[in-house]
Amino acid sequence: MNRNVWLLSLCQALLMTGNILLISVIGLVGKKLAPDQSMITLPVAVQFLGLMAATIPASLIMGRLGRRKGFSIGNLVGITGASVATYSLSNEMFGLFCVGTLLLGVGIGFGTLYRFAAIEVCEEHARHQAISISMAGGVLAAMLGPNLAIYSQQWSPDGLYVGGFMALIVLNIIALILLQTINFPEPVKHQDAPKADKLAEIISAPNFMLAVCAAMVSYAVMNILMTATPLAMIGCGFDFEKAAGVIEWHVLGMFVPAFFTGKLIQRFGPRQMILLGGLLFVVCIGINIHGQSIWHFTLALILLGVGWNFMFIAATGLFSQSYAAQNKAKAQAFNEFFVFSCVTVTALLSGWLESTVGWEAMNLYVLPFVIAIIVMFGVNTYRANKVVA
Repeated sequence: MNRNVWLLSLCQALLMTGNILLISVIGLVGKKLAPDQSMITLPVAVQFLGLMAATIPASLIMGRLGRRKGFSIGNLVGITGASVATYSLSNEMFGLFCVGTLLLGVGIGFGTLYRFAAIEVCEEHARHQAISISMAGGVLAAMLGPNLAIYSQQWSPDGLYVGGFMALIVLNIIALILLQTINFPEPVKHQDAPKADKLAEIISAPNFMLAVCAAMVSYAVMNILMTATPLAMIGCGFDFEKAAGVIEWHVLGMFVPAFFTGKLIQRFGPRQMILLGGLLFVVCIGINIHGQSIWHFTLALILLGVGWNFMFIAATGLFSQSYAAQNKAKAQAFNEFFVFSCVTVTALLSGWLESTVGWEAMNLYVLPFVIAIIVMFGVNTYRANKVVA
C-alpha cells in the first residue's frame, strides 16, 4: 500500500484520538460549567449537530476544491473550535464553550471523509484494503486518546480540562501539516467535469441504498450499545475503571481487525462480510441479554466492535462502487449525512433508553434492524449468485 494511504491513516488516527479525548472530558466540563443540570449534555449535543450539519457541505466543498483544501478547511475549523473552547474554559463561559464544541463537530464532519480519500490515492484493485488501513489508525487512537486526556490535565494550572483542548489544537495542527505532504488527485475543473446526475438517479443505482443502509445500521447499533454499556455496567454495580476497560477492549475490537479486513473483503466479497458483521451483532445482543457479568459485557463489546468493523468497511467499499465519478460529491454527501444523523440520534437516545426501558429491552429494540440488514443482504447475495450461475 502506498505512502499516501498510510499518511491518511495517520490523519484518521489523529482525528480519532481527538474524538476520544473530547468524549473523555466534554461531559465533565458540562457538569462543571452548566448553569442548570438539564444543560450538562448540551456541549455534546451541539458537537454532534455540528458534525451532522457539516457532512453535506464538506463533501460538496471537496468536490469543488479538492481533498487537500477541503480537509485543511476542516482542520482550521477544528483549530478554531478548540481555541474557542480553551478560551471559554479559562474564563468559565458555558455558552461560548458550546460554540467551541459546535465548531469542533464541524471539523470532525470534514474528517469523516478520510476513508473515501484513501480510495482515491490507491490502485483500483486495492480499494477495500485502503479503506481498511485508513480505519486502522483507530488502534493508535485507542491507546493515545485516553492517556492524552489524563496527561493533558497537567499542562495548564487553570483546571477545567483546559489542557485537553490545548491538545486538540496540537492534533489538528499536526494533521494540517501532514495533509500538505499527501499526493491527492487534482480536482477536475468545473468546465471540464461531466455534469452530475440528479440525486434520484444516483440513489437508484444498484447497491447504492443497500450500502447506505448497511453503514447506517452498523454505526447506529454500535453507537447506541457502546454508549449505553458504561451506564448499564455502573447500574450493575461495576466501577468506572471496569467500564472504561470494557470500552477500551471494544475500541480495539473496532480497529485491530482493520489490518486484515480489506483482504477478507477481497477474498470473500463485501456482501458476505456485511452478513458476517450482522451475525456478530446478533451474537453480541444475545450475550448482552444472557447475562451481566464482566465477561458478558467484555465479550459482547469486543464482538460489537469487530462486527462494526466488518460491516462498516465492507459497506463503504460496496458504496464506493455504486456511483459514477461525476456523482462522487453528491453521493458521499448523501451517505455521510444519513450515517452521521443516525450517530447523532443514537448518541442522544442511548442514555434515555437505557434508563427508561432497561438494558435487555434496549438490546431487543435494535435487533430487528440488524436482522433486516441480514435478510436484505442474504436475498441480494442469493440473487447475485443466481445471476452468475
